[in-house]
Amino acid sequence: MEKEIRTERVPIKMWVKEVEEGAMEQAKNLANLPFAFKHVALMPDCHQGFGMPIGGVLATREVIIPNAVGVDIGCGMCAVQTSLEEIDRDTLMKLLNAIRMDVPLGAKHHKKPQSPGNMPKGYDINKFNVVKREYDRALHQVGTLGGGNHFIEIQKGSDGMIWIMIHSGSRNIGKQVADYYNKLAIKLNEKWKSPVPGNAQLAYLPLETEEAQVYLSEMNYCVDFAFCNRQLMMNNIIDVFKKTFGGKFKTAPMINIAHNYAAIEEHFREKVVVHRKGATYAGEGTTGIVPGSQGAPSYIVRGKGNADSFKSCSHGAGRVMGRRAATRNLDLKTEINKLNKKNIIHSIKSQKDLDEAASAYKDIDEVMNLQKDLVKVLLELEPLAVIKG
Repeated sequence: MEKEIRTERVPIKMWVKEVEEGAMEQAKNLANLPFAFKHVALMPDCHQGFGMPIGGVLATREVIIPNAVGVDIGCGMCAVQTSLEEIDRDTLMKLLNAIRMDVPLGAKHHKKPQSPGNMPKGYDINKFNVVKREYDRALHQVGTLGGGNHFIEIQKGSDGMIWIMIHSGSRNIGKQVADYYNKLAIKLNEKWKSPVPGNAQLAYLPLETEEAQVYLSEMNYCVDFAFCNRQLMMNNIIDVFKKTFGGKFKTAPMINIAHNYAAIEEHFREKVVVHRKGATYAGEGTTGIVPGSQGAPSYIVRGKGNADSFKSCSHGAGRVMGRRAATRNLDLKTEINKLNKKNIIHSIKSQKDLDEAASAYKDIDEVMNLQKDLVKVLLELEPLAVIKG
């Protein structure tokens, strides 16, 4: 841990050297919540979000906060180790073209609904307010990448093997659930004359209420949908590899971990609601994934179960520059040259793509150094080729 701030109702424990003013104001809002438990934890990729900093971890007593989970519920990472040791550049290009044919990118969806077998199981969606309404649309969206910082990457591991990694979330169904329950929480908080200021964007639902219980169920559905989404994409990508390399091509079991969700967990001998917004669970022995920015390495890690971080670590490198600022201020040629020098097949083609340039993100090596007490690095994965939405 780098520092601790004790000026608010509960401390703010930080694994980050510098925090932008907006993110620090949000962290203080969290620390002053009447139901905030023990302390607030800020991961090394911390930056400003909506209501709660991205890279923030908040534990609460008896309430859940939809905006402390965010709109891309269940967003996370998955990765598989393949049986390949090398791929030449021409083959990489062919693979990327074939993947683009099978995996819709950005705002694109499947033209036909996917099999319901690819959707989460074990839920009665008739009891839900949003998932039931969005289910048919979600059948067209499962197995699609989305935009923003989501990516598909082919990598070379420090174990000598080729890896496939995906970063994606719950698409529109997660956003619809998030927006519905955040608006509901705002309405109820106004009715209850909540002590939490409205401009903090942290409207809450008491766990004892029906609204909180249904949100928790719909949120968990979206976490599972995000997993199903990544799993279907990975299966389709593996099929592309099998068509290219034949029957000898194999993969190890998929690693999957989310970084936008809330869960009831036990910490410091109390059951609390842990909100991880752009933060990854890093319980002792848990295998996780910390991705770098486009052109930077990613890491397979093992959690150390650090109690002060509520058993959490960063979810990536974290932004140092907003999307608009990046497209306005970064130089296209410079960013392309950085990636070309590393011989990476990348997705920076025009000025609008600079919102995902490496210079818009923190140095992943520094981020990993700051969280040595949270995770142990198992593998480093260098990018060979990147697909963005």
